[in-house]
Amino acid sequence: MQQFQVRTDLALEATESVRKQEAGNIRGVVMEEYDVLEDVHITKVEIKSRNAQKSLGKPIGTYITLEAASLQENDEDYHREISEELARQLRSVLPAVGEKEQSILIVGLGNRDVTADALGPCTVDNLFITRHIIREYGKKAYHAQRMHEISSLVPGVMAKTGMETSEIIKGVITQTEPDIVIVIDALAARSTKRLNRTIQITDTGIHPGSGVGNYRNALTKESLGVPVIAIGIPMVVDAGTIVCDALEQISRESLEYFRNSEDTQLHNMYVTAKNIDETTKRLSFTISEAINIALDMEYEWNGE
Repeated sequence: MQQFQVRTDLALEATESVRKQEAGNIRGVVMEEYDVLEDVHITKVEIKSRNAQKSLGKPIGTYITLEAASLQENDEDYHREISEELARQLRSVLPAVGEKEQSILIVGLGNRDVTADALGPCTVDNLFITRHIIREYGKKAYHAQRMHEISSLVPGVMAKTGMETSEIIKGVITQTEPDIVIVIDALAARSTKRLNRTIQITDTGIHPGSGVGNYRNALTKESLGVPVIAIGIPMVVDAGTIVCDALEQISRESLEYFRNSEDTQLHNMYVTAKNIDETTKRLSFTISEAINIALDMEYEWNGE
Protein backbone atom coordinates (compact mmCIF):
# COMPACT_ATOMS: atom_id res chain seq x y z
CA MET A 1 0.00 0.00 0.00
CA GLN A 2 1.40 3.41 -0.97
CA GLN A 3 1.63 5.85 1.90
CA PHE A 4 1.22 9.56 1.32
CA GLN A 5 4.48 11.45 1.88
CA VAL A 6 4.70 15.19 2.38
CA ARG A 7 7.21 16.76 -0.01
CA THR A 8 9.08 19.98 0.66
CA ASP A 9 12.21 21.62 -0.73
CA LEU A 10 12.64 23.75 2.41
CA ALA A 11 15.19 22.47 4.94
CA LEU A 12 13.40 24.56 7.58
CA GLU A 13 10.15 22.64 7.07
CA ALA A 14 11.96 19.29 7.06
CA THR A 15 13.62 20.25 10.36
CA GLU A 16 10.32 21.35 11.90
CA SER A 17 8.64 18.11 10.85
CA VAL A 18 11.35 15.86 12.31
CA ARG A 19 11.59 17.90 15.52
CA LYS A 20 7.84 17.54 15.96
CA GLN A 21 8.04 13.78 15.53
CA GLU A 22 11.02 13.37 17.85
CA ALA A 23 9.75 15.99 20.33
CA GLY A 24 13.07 17.77 20.64
CA ASN A 25 16.30 18.88 18.99
CA ILE A 26 17.93 16.82 16.25
CA ARG A 27 21.51 15.71 16.77
CA GLY A 28 23.79 17.08 14.09
CA VAL A 29 21.52 20.03 13.29
CA VAL A 30 22.23 23.58 14.45
CA MET A 31 19.49 26.22 14.13
CA GLU A 32 19.83 29.99 14.54
CA GLU A 33 16.89 32.40 14.31
CA TYR A 34 16.71 36.18 14.37
CA ASP A 35 14.65 39.09 13.01
CA VAL A 36 15.78 41.80 10.60
CA LEU A 37 13.90 44.80 9.25
CA GLU A 38 10.28 45.06 10.42
CA ASP A 39 8.70 41.70 9.62
CA VAL A 40 11.55 39.66 8.16
CA HIS A 41 12.63 36.51 9.97
CA ILE A 42 15.89 34.71 9.20
CA THR A 43 16.46 31.05 10.06
CA LYS A 44 19.83 29.40 9.51
CA VAL A 45 19.88 25.59 9.52
CA GLU A 46 23.23 23.78 9.45
CA ILE A 47 23.16 20.04 8.81
CA LYS A 48 26.46 18.67 10.09
CA SER A 49 26.21 14.89 10.29
CA ARG A 50 25.22 11.98 8.05
CA ASN A 51 22.59 10.89 10.57
CA ALA A 52 20.99 14.34 10.44
CA GLN A 53 21.20 14.26 6.65
CA LYS A 54 19.35 10.93 6.62
CA SER A 55 16.70 12.10 9.11
CA LEU A 56 15.90 15.30 7.22
CA GLY A 57 16.41 14.01 3.70
CA LYS A 58 18.62 17.02 2.94
CA PRO A 59 22.36 17.09 2.12
CA ILE A 60 24.96 18.26 4.65
CA GLY A 61 25.42 22.02 4.39
CA THR A 62 23.99 25.43 5.27
CA TYR A 63 20.41 26.51 4.56
CA ILE A 64 19.35 30.12 5.08
CA THR A 65 15.63 30.90 5.00
CA LEU A 66 14.26 34.43 4.77
CA GLU A 67 10.57 34.71 5.66
CA ALA A 68 8.70 37.93 4.90
CA ALA A 69 4.94 38.14 5.36
CA SER A 70 4.67 41.09 2.95
CA LEU A 71 6.81 39.60 0.19
CA GLN A 72 3.82 39.44 -2.17
CA GLU A 73 2.96 43.12 -1.69
CA ASN A 74 3.66 45.57 -4.52
CA ASP A 75 5.95 47.86 -2.53
CA GLU A 76 9.17 48.80 -4.36
CA ASP A 77 10.95 50.21 -1.29
CA TYR A 78 10.13 47.10 0.74
CA HIS A 79 11.37 44.79 -2.00
CA ARG A 80 14.58 46.82 -2.28
CA GLU A 81 15.19 46.26 1.44
CA ILE A 82 14.52 42.55 0.97
CA SER A 83 16.97 42.47 -1.94
CA GLU A 84 19.70 44.08 0.17
CA GLU A 85 19.16 41.66 3.06
CA LEU A 86 19.07 38.73 0.67
CA ALA A 87 22.32 39.97 -0.89
CA ARG A 88 23.97 39.99 2.56
CA GLN A 89 22.86 36.43 3.19
CA LEU A 90 23.99 35.39 -0.28
CA ARG A 91 27.45 36.83 0.27
CA SER A 92 27.75 34.83 3.49
CA VAL A 93 27.64 31.55 1.52
CA LEU A 94 29.50 32.66 -1.61
CA PRO A 95 33.20 31.78 -1.31
CA ALA A 96 35.30 34.99 -1.20
CA VAL A 97 32.96 36.80 -3.60
CA GLY A 98 33.57 40.18 -1.97
CA GLU A 99 37.34 39.79 -1.88
CA LYS A 100 38.60 38.55 -5.25
CA GLU A 101 37.38 38.77 -8.83
CA GLN A 102 35.78 35.57 -10.05
CA SER A 103 33.89 34.13 -12.99
CA ILE A 104 30.29 33.34 -11.99
CA LEU A 105 27.71 31.40 -13.99
CA ILE A 106 24.06 32.00 -13.05
CA VAL A 107 21.53 29.39 -14.16
CA GLY A 108 17.77 29.93 -14.30
CA LEU A 109 16.11 26.53 -13.92
CA GLY A 110 12.51 25.80 -14.85
CA ASN A 111 9.99 26.04 -17.65
CA ARG A 112 9.36 29.58 -18.87
CA ASP A 113 5.99 28.52 -20.31
CA VAL A 114 4.63 27.33 -16.94
CA THR A 115 4.22 30.40 -14.74
CA ALA A 116 4.66 28.64 -11.40
CA ASP A 117 7.94 27.16 -12.71
CA ALA A 118 9.26 30.28 -14.44
CA LEU A 119 11.07 31.89 -11.49
CA GLY A 120 14.55 30.91 -12.72
CA PRO A 121 14.22 32.09 -16.35
CA CYS A 122 12.47 35.33 -15.28
CA THR A 123 15.24 36.08 -12.76
CA VAL A 124 17.95 35.68 -15.39
CA ASP A 125 16.14 38.22 -17.61
CA ASN A 126 16.98 41.01 -15.13
CA LEU A 127 20.59 40.13 -14.28
CA PHE A 128 23.57 42.39 -14.94
CA ILE A 129 25.66 40.25 -17.33
CA THR A 130 29.28 41.37 -17.76
CA ARG A 131 31.47 38.53 -19.04
CA HIS A 132 31.28 39.38 -22.75
CA ILE A 133 31.95 43.10 -22.22
CA ILE A 134 34.86 42.57 -19.81
CA ARG A 135 36.49 40.05 -22.17
CA GLU A 136 36.07 42.38 -25.15
CA TYR A 137 36.76 45.81 -23.66
CA GLY A 138 37.97 45.26 -20.10
CA LYS A 139 36.61 46.63 -16.81
CA LYS A 140 37.16 50.18 -17.99
CA ALA A 141 33.99 49.85 -20.04
CA TYR A 142 32.12 49.97 -16.72
CA HIS A 143 34.47 52.53 -15.10
CA ALA A 144 35.17 50.00 -12.36
CA GLN A 145 38.32 48.85 -10.60
CA ARG A 146 37.08 45.40 -9.63
CA MET A 147 34.36 43.31 -11.27
CA HIS A 148 33.24 39.74 -11.52
CA GLU A 149 32.75 38.12 -14.91
CA ILE A 150 29.06 37.20 -14.82
CA SER A 151 27.39 34.96 -17.38
CA SER A 152 23.96 33.31 -17.45
CA LEU A 153 22.16 30.31 -18.85
CA VAL A 154 18.53 29.18 -19.16
CA PRO A 155 18.77 25.46 -20.03
CA GLY A 156 15.02 24.86 -20.30
CA VAL A 157 13.45 21.49 -19.50
CA MET A 158 14.27 18.01 -20.80
CA ALA A 159 10.90 17.67 -22.55
CA LYS A 160 11.96 20.49 -24.90
CA THR A 161 15.71 19.95 -25.18
CA GLY A 162 16.00 16.17 -24.93
CA MET A 163 18.93 16.69 -22.57
CA GLU A 164 19.34 16.59 -18.82
CA THR A 165 19.84 20.05 -17.33
CA SER A 166 23.06 18.81 -15.75
CA GLU A 167 24.41 17.77 -19.18
CA ILE A 168 23.85 21.26 -20.60
CA ILE A 169 25.38 22.99 -17.58
CA LYS A 170 28.41 20.67 -17.56
CA GLY A 171 29.05 21.50 -21.22
CA VAL A 172 28.95 25.24 -20.52
CA ILE A 173 31.19 24.84 -17.46
CA THR A 174 33.74 22.92 -19.53
CA GLN A 175 33.92 25.75 -22.07
CA THR A 176 33.67 28.82 -19.81
CA GLU A 177 35.34 27.51 -16.61
CA PRO A 178 33.40 29.51 -13.98
CA ASP A 179 34.58 29.59 -10.35
CA ILE A 180 31.04 29.47 -8.92
CA VAL A 181 27.60 28.45 -10.18
CA ILE A 182 24.42 30.06 -8.80
CA VAL A 183 21.15 28.31 -9.64
CA ILE A 184 17.64 29.76 -9.21
CA ASP A 185 14.58 27.54 -9.16
CA ALA A 186 10.94 27.47 -8.05
CA LEU A 187 10.44 25.23 -5.01
CA ALA A 188 7.63 23.27 -3.35
CA ALA A 189 6.58 23.99 0.24
CA ARG A 190 4.82 22.00 2.93
CA SER A 191 2.87 24.93 4.36
CA THR A 192 0.65 27.37 2.48
CA LYS A 193 1.82 30.18 4.77
CA ARG A 194 5.26 29.96 3.15
CA LEU A 195 3.96 30.07 -0.41
CA ASN A 196 5.58 33.06 -2.20
CA ARG A 197 6.70 34.44 1.19
CA THR A 198 9.91 32.52 1.77
CA ILE A 199 13.34 32.58 0.11
CA GLN A 200 15.87 29.80 0.68
CA ILE A 201 19.61 30.00 0.01
CA THR A 202 21.83 26.95 0.32
CA ASP A 203 25.43 26.00 -0.43
CA THR A 204 24.49 22.37 -1.13
CA GLY A 205 23.34 22.81 -4.72
CA ILE A 206 19.95 21.52 -5.82
CA HIS A 207 18.08 18.43 -7.00
CA PRO A 208 15.75 19.88 -9.69
CA GLY A 209 12.13 18.75 -9.41
CA SER A 210 12.59 16.79 -6.18
CA GLY A 211 9.91 18.80 -4.37
CA VAL A 212 7.26 17.63 -6.84
CA GLY A 213 8.56 14.08 -7.21
CA ASN A 214 10.17 14.72 -10.61
CA TYR A 215 13.75 13.72 -9.89
CA ARG A 216 16.53 14.90 -12.22
CA ASN A 217 20.30 14.70 -11.91
CA ALA A 218 21.67 16.72 -9.00
CA LEU A 219 23.45 20.03 -9.53
CA THR A 220 26.11 19.99 -6.81
CA LYS A 221 29.82 20.63 -6.34
CA GLU A 222 30.40 16.89 -6.66
CA SER A 223 28.54 16.62 -9.98
CA LEU A 224 29.65 19.91 -11.59
CA GLY A 225 33.13 20.33 -10.13
CA VAL A 226 32.58 23.89 -8.81
CA PRO A 227 30.71 25.28 -5.76
CA VAL A 228 26.96 25.48 -6.41
CA ILE A 229 24.76 27.99 -4.55
CA ALA A 230 21.00 27.51 -4.90
CA ILE A 231 18.30 30.17 -4.44
CA GLY A 232 14.61 29.32 -4.48
CA ILE A 233 11.12 30.44 -3.55
CA PRO A 234 8.26 27.98 -2.94
CA MET A 235 5.69 28.64 -5.66
CA VAL A 236 3.56 25.50 -5.21
CA VAL A 237 2.16 23.40 -2.37
CA ASP A 238 1.27 19.72 -2.62
CA ALA A 239 -2.55 19.49 -2.67
CA GLY A 240 -2.37 16.47 -0.38
CA THR A 241 -0.78 18.49 2.41
CA ILE A 242 -3.69 20.93 2.35
CA VAL A 243 -6.11 18.03 2.73
CA CYS A 244 -3.96 16.59 5.53
CA ASP A 245 -4.06 19.88 7.43
CA ALA A 246 -7.84 20.07 7.06
CA LEU A 247 -8.39 16.46 8.16
CA GLU A 248 -6.08 16.94 11.14
CA GLN A 249 -8.47 19.58 12.40
CA ILE A 250 -11.42 17.19 11.99
CA SER A 251 -10.32 13.74 13.16
CA ARG A 252 -7.23 11.58 13.51
CA GLU A 253 -9.03 8.61 11.93
CA SER A 254 -9.73 10.51 8.71
CA LEU A 255 -6.14 11.72 8.58
CA GLU A 256 -4.69 8.21 8.91
CA TYR A 257 -7.11 6.89 6.28
CA PHE A 258 -5.98 9.55 3.80
CA ARG A 259 -2.27 9.02 4.49
CA ASN A 260 -2.59 5.27 3.86
CA SER A 261 -4.95 5.58 0.91
CA GLU A 262 -4.00 3.90 -2.37
CA ASP A 263 -5.91 6.58 -4.29
CA THR A 264 -3.03 8.66 -5.66
CA GLN A 265 -5.14 11.26 -7.48
CA LEU A 266 -4.34 14.01 -4.97
CA HIS A 267 -0.76 12.86 -4.55
CA ASN A 268 0.19 14.27 -7.96
CA MET A 269 -1.64 17.59 -7.73
CA TYR A 270 -0.02 20.90 -6.78
CA VAL A 271 -1.63 24.20 -5.84
CA THR A 272 -0.36 27.70 -6.54
CA ALA A 273 -1.64 31.22 -5.92
CA LYS A 274 -4.23 32.74 -8.27
CA ASN A 275 -2.04 35.81 -8.85
CA ILE A 276 1.03 33.71 -9.69
CA ASP A 277 1.76 35.68 -12.90
CA GLU A 278 2.39 39.02 -11.23
CA THR A 279 3.94 37.34 -8.18
CA THR A 280 6.53 35.52 -10.30
CA LYS A 281 7.41 38.73 -12.11
CA ARG A 282 7.80 40.67 -8.85
CA LEU A 283 9.75 38.04 -6.91
CA SER A 284 12.07 37.21 -9.81
CA PHE A 285 13.04 40.89 -9.97
CA THR A 286 13.66 40.93 -6.19
CA ILE A 287 16.01 37.96 -6.49
CA SER A 288 17.79 39.40 -9.53
CA GLU A 289 18.38 42.66 -7.66
CA ALA A 290 19.78 40.71 -4.70
CA ILE A 291 22.19 38.84 -6.96
CA ASN A 292 23.24 42.05 -8.73
CA ILE A 293 23.94 43.69 -5.37
CA ALA A 294 25.78 40.68 -3.92
CA LEU A 295 28.05 40.44 -6.96
CA ASP A 296 28.76 44.18 -7.17
CA MET A 297 32.21 44.50 -5.59
CA GLU A 298 31.85 48.28 -5.27
CA TYR A 299 28.29 48.40 -3.91
CA GLU A 300 27.76 50.90 -1.09
CA TRP A 301 25.62 49.23 1.58
CA ASN A 302 23.08 51.34 3.44
CA GLY A 303 24.21 52.11 6.97
CA GLU A 304 27.72 50.77 6.38
